[in-house]
Amino acid sequence: MKSIKTLGLGLLAAATVSLTTSVALAGSHSKTLTIATVNNGDMIRMQKYTDDFTAKTGHKVEWVTLEENVLRQRVTTDITTKGGAFDIMTIGMYETPIWGKNGWLVPLNDLSAEYNVDDILPAMRGGLSHDGTLYAAPFYGESSMIMYRTDLMEKAGMEMPKAPTWDFIAKAAAAMTDRDNDINGICLRGKAGWGEGGAFITAMSNSFGARWFDENWNAQFDTEEWKNTLTAYKTMMDASGPAGYATNGFNENLSLFQQGKCGMWIDATVAASFVTNPNDSTVADKVGFALAPDTGLGKRSNWLWAWALAIPAGTQKEAAAKEFIEWATGTGYIELVAEKEGWANVPPGARTSLYENPNYKEVPFAQMTLDSILSADPNNSTVKPSPYVGIQFAAIPEFAGIATEVSQEFSAAYAGQQTIEEALAKAQAITNDAMEAAGYK
Repeated sequence: MKSIKTLGLGLLAAATVSLTTSVALAGSHSKTLTIATVNNGDMIRMQKYTDDFTAKTGHKVEWVTLEENVLRQRVTTDITTKGGAFDIMTIGMYETPIWGKNGWLVPLNDLSAEYNVDDILPAMRGGLSHDGTLYAAPFYGESSMIMYRTDLMEKAGMEMPKAPTWDFIAKAAAAMTDRDNDINGICLRGKAGWGEGGAFITAMSNSFGARWFDENWNAQFDTEEWKNTLTAYKTMMDASGPAGYATNGFNENLSLFQQGKCGMWIDATVAASFVTNPNDSTVADKVGFALAPDTGLGKRSNWLWAWALAIPAGTQKEAAAKEFIEWATGTGYIELVAEKEGWANVPPGARTSLYENPNYKEVPFAQMTLDSILSADPNNSTVKPSPYVGIQFAAIPEFAGIATEVSQEFSAAYAGQQTIEEALAKAQAITNDAMEAAGYK
């Protein structure tokens, strides 16, 4: 039996390469870096400011921007086949320790003193390390929380607790639903993909007492806890969610919320800046925040994640890639965005110094984001004992493939193509077969 209790938590810190040093490194040594990233708002914003990086270093950047599920497939294929398509990859807490252990990533153990690695939040730093060595730098860190329409909650005659239960959320969703005006009481991920709907339902299942595996790596989908999770999710979404929710992921639900079509949305804390930005959101001045729900069993349904930048081993542009990572994930970039777009729009969740900054403390969602991150414990994520590290994933190499298949079965159940019982039976068989083939049993 394999044992995997060796991840950790942590967070990341600040500062860019100085202009003088960078210019000295530029000129004849300038490179063009190819960077694979996800099509999330913060990553799109970063692309607007890369002229600043080029001006300081002489290095140019070519972006490959992909939808989340496609990004995972592309970078995984490239790194496992040593394809060499990218000089920097956007990956997360699942891939980083596994790929670092395999020697597939360049260690980030020689970043400059100005960069200040120790400023990275311990939860982020630990989750992006293997055996104490950092292998990816967090561009932003996140947990998940409730974002809700304060006006619709008030109209429903209800008050959101700071730490609500799933029962309260289901009742509030029903009370806030207004089909005549195209308002859904709640919007949640249902889209297949281990990091999309799979991540959400796994985090939710933790609060219902479920787990992926028992201590002997046996699948646990044939349990009452998993049945209760899927039943609660589907019942609530069928009654109060948007049409086609089985195919909605982060970006689809973000759009719905910004258009005023969601009473509540439980998702990544990083979304807070997008739902409260009046340039993008029609309800920017009507948004409140609360901790992700629980069922009274001692575990909330919030996850822990970082979208981070890593350098694949074998790149011919390692030095230039490290310069970009220092620029993009340091405090200088945070200050650049704050100057251009305001403190509410800086990349959150990565650096301790950000949450000590008086300007950022005034951002309405800053404290709830930090509270959510600090309450997430990847080493102790389930009510019953489990053999894996991770909250919305199990940190083993086989998980991504297994969970993608399982999430497809769940999405089919959400869409009414099969029953919850059928989906869970298939999930049980898929998972046990894969774990036996991998030698866990």
